[in-house]
Amino acid sequence: MSELKVKTMAEYAASGEQPEILFWVGCAGSFDDRAKKITRAIVKILNHVGMKFAVLGTEESCSGDPAKRAGNEFLFQMQAMNNITTLNNYNVKKIVTGCPHCYNTLKNEYPGLGGNYEVIHHTQLVQQLIDAGKLKVKGGSFAGKKITYHDACYLGRANDVYEAPRSVIQNLDANLAEMKRSREKGFCCGAGGAQMFKEPEKGTKDVNIERTEEALSHKPDVIATACPFCMTMITDGVKHFNKESEVKVMDIAELAANTLQ
Repeated sequence: MSELKVKTMAEYAASGEQPEILFWVGCAGSFDDRAKKITRAIVKILNHVGMKFAVLGTEESCSGDPAKRAGNEFLFQMQAMNNITTLNNYNVKKIVTGCPHCYNTLKNEYPGLGGNYEVIHHTQLVQQLIDAGKLKVKGGSFAGKKITYHDACYLGRANDVYEAPRSVIQNLDANLAEMKRSREKGFCCGAGGAQMFKEPEKGTKDVNIERTEEALSHKPDVIATACPFCMTMITDGVKHFNKESEVKVMDIAELAANTLQ
């Protein structure tokens, strides 16, 4: 991100300042090449609206979500406590995440260990910026395009965030095509519960193939996601059906950032 303006919490602390919000990048957003593009899109939006934000940089560690979902509560608590100590030392109050897994963990599981913060997902932030008139996304390259949105489990069913990502799509003047299994009845991409980090069990069809097939049945121009794990699984599904030249898989943040001048 060398060409983008991103300051760390340490840099703010050194100058005696406090940012409005901490951007929690997450493991995928830091290390996965595809997810890095989502991170850059979020930063582009934050810079565009002039928001005073910071990242932890090398002081950020995994939220502990994969360890907890895989059943290693001890490792989760170790990771969480280290992060909470860092966040509290910087007096962090508000956090935006690029990943529903980080969002769910920081929002719902850190308070029990002494980490109390206002945590929002990046789709919620983008929608808030649009509602406040700080971000204009109408009339972009997605106007009139058919977009199918896949609900991430930890954003939707776990935290009831359904409207924000859909509202962003509608603000793009795009046509939102809902899958049969959506919102409260959404179907997993296949990566949740630490399944991202292991091979699937034997069966007749992989979960991500099932979900991608459902999305492709609407003949969309774009399949929109709001989670880096979903991004990987749906992208693999689109490649499985040899549709990558016809259908794009994009994060909500990328859709919004793509319209900025």
